[in-house]
Amino acid sequence: MRSRRQFIQLALTTLIAAVEAPHTRADTTLEPRIWLPMAVAVAPPPTADAPIVGPASGSPAAAERWLRVRCSYDYTPFDVAAIVERYRELGVWAGVDWFLALAQMAHETGSLTSWWSQRPRRNPAGIGVTGRTLPGAPTRPPGPAWAWDSPAQLWREGVSFPTWNDHAIPAHLGRLLAYARTDATASAEQRQLIDYALMIRPLPAGYRGVAPMISGLDGRWAVPGVGYGARIVELAGRMRLA
Repeated sequence: MRSRRQFIQLALTTLIAAVEAPHTRADTTLEPRIWLPMAVAVAPPPTADAPIVGPASGSPAAAERWLRVRCSYDYTPFDVAAIVERYRELGVWAGVDWFLALAQMAHETGSLTSWWSQRPRRNPAGIGVTGRTLPGAPTRPPGPAWAWDSPAQLWREGVSFPTWNDHAIPAHLGRLLAYARTDATASAEQRQLIDYALMIRPLPAGYRGVAPMISGLDGRWAVPGVGYGARIVELAGRMRLA
């Protein structure tokens, strides 16, 4: 027969087991918790600037894809490929970021849809374009850098180029280089393009070499031009993904 002490010990053991059992069963039904840092995709900060002189920041294929689906119907895929190739060829020769120059061309011309970029004008970057207009006759231009707008029956101030390969593209790259380099800091190849570009459209002496970075064109290539360079860099980024 159990003593009083044995009975009390047995009762206490049973009570403790009864109290602990529900908690033990409940704990076994819970999933283990593991706290990990939350992975959040954060886009890299936008690059608002880029050097004009240097290796290309994109590929010919990306530039072609971008322009081909956006350009005027007057420019065929063959035309687009030829324009991109000439930018690449001259850019490599002169050490200029020709892809960035193509992005500027796309910005200035609405990806080859603007009036000034169409034949027979072929102006790639608003060179000499001031917005000035004059009435007159189509056979009597007000000066050498004017183009006749037949539908509007007036003259528009700006430079027209006979060809893309030998005139428009060298003038564009040369003008960019004139902003980025002085004669003292330019290579022989760069000086050739600069000389040609400034023969077409002079540049104030104070602007030579002021824009080694594309942001230096703000308020100079375009007026007022606030954020001009950043918009070109942003467009170049989208072109690379085309």
